Amino acid sequence: MNEELLQAIMGLIMNSGNVKSDCMEAIQLAKEGKFDEAREKIELANKNLVEAHHSQTGLLTQEAKGEKVEVSLLLIHSQDHLMNAITVKDLAVEMIEMYETFSKK
Repeated sequence: MNEELLQAIMGLIMNSGNVKSDCMEAIQLAKEGKFDEAREKIELANKNLVEAHHSQTGLLTQEAKGEKVEVSLLLIHSQDHLMNAITVKDLAVEMIEMYETFSKK
């Protein structure tokens, strides 16, 4: 595996992990009634998600140019992290809205 591919994979894993962590913190903040802080954490998660997507886009572009991208367990693992991060973020946004709605009743 070449260094460029390894860096892209690690970027995906690292940024996706940051997205999940930010979202879990956002949910906890919302649970405590700190909705503005929770939304700030979601914004941070969105920024990390953009960074993860940049890593993924680089790999997709390379493949689209006809350059072979070595498929490895580590690459698949990184894609799994990204998909999970997106799911956690979507659910976190919904949970924050839910906590906020319940706090008003």
